[in-house]
Amino acid sequence: MKVVVVGAGALGSIVGAHLARAGEDVVFVARGERAATLRQRGIVLRGLADFTVPVAVANDPCEVKTADVLIVTVKTYDTEPALASLRHLCVPSALSLQNGVLKNEQLASVFGWERVLGAAVVVAGEVLGDGAVRFTLNDRFAVGELSGGISDRARDLAAALVRAGLPADASPHVQSVEWSKYLLFVGGMALASLTRLPTAKFLSDPDGALLMARVMRELGDVAACLRVPLDDAGPLPIKAVCSGTLAEAIEHVQRFGARLTERAPAHKISTLQDLERGRRLEVEETLGYAVRKGAELGVPLPAIDTCYRLLSGVNRHIPDRKA
Repeated sequence: MKVVVVGAGALGSIVGAHLARAGEDVVFVARGERAATLRQRGIVLRGLADFTVPVAVANDPCEVKTADVLIVTVKTYDTEPALASLRHLCVPSALSLQNGVLKNEQLASVFGWERVLGAAVVVAGEVLGDGAVRFTLNDRFAVGELSGGISDRARDLAAALVRAGLPADASPHVQSVEWSKYLLFVGGMALASLTRLPTAKFLSDPDGALLMARVMRELGDVAACLRVPLDDAGPLPIKAVCSGTLAEAIEHVQRFGARLTERAPAHKISTLQDLERGRRLEVEETLGYAVRKGAELGVPLPAIDTCYRLLSGVNRHIPDRKA
């Protein structure tokens, strides 16, 4: 299977490295210093997996003509130019592992809805100063048809990911999985950026857990208006957080924090990593999308709106120094 990965940050590197090690034909579309590092050293993973694997790198997207699968992992604000450079690509299946739910619309605008697979991952890491990737979280990788059900292509891709060592499954309700992941990310990115704490610490803190629960429950109201059911299959039971009492939601969040304290105490959400490096934050495509959708549907989102305004202000004062 030929796989093109657009975006060689932590997530793209983790997924691409596992697939390459398993024997799949993986090509990264990357530029600059990161592309040079991959060509010279391959991908070096540390943490939950420790291995190095060589990978092919294309500086110019036009070098890649065909593929079986396209995987998009660039930052959300880079999506449109990245996809515009790949309009020529002949590919039957395209999926995005990005944060949020806007990604599928963007893929469909370039490749058509029939080629888009839904996907949601709870897989994370951090690109270190020497170019290696510290692999810190490996909980879930769901793929599926946006229209529902399980197709052969979703099943085959999930099987390839499992062979590669990633916890993948073909989901018959992938939109539910995507929205559940969206709730988890929006709460996590807001708290991580505002507290600047590792994930386990703000989830375990009573005030951090309270705000996390409020943000998630507000976005859960948006999902309910859109008639998108949530699920409990991820590391934090999203449906339970949104359907029970606030006190029960806080308990779920703190329990997840305790789990991370044991398994991944150093884990930091990608948004916090960007903030620490002085890089632009994925605010508009995640929190901003939620605020706009809430306004459109008439759903009040006071906690989300406050976080959005604060982080928009932070974003405006960050020089754009993307690597």
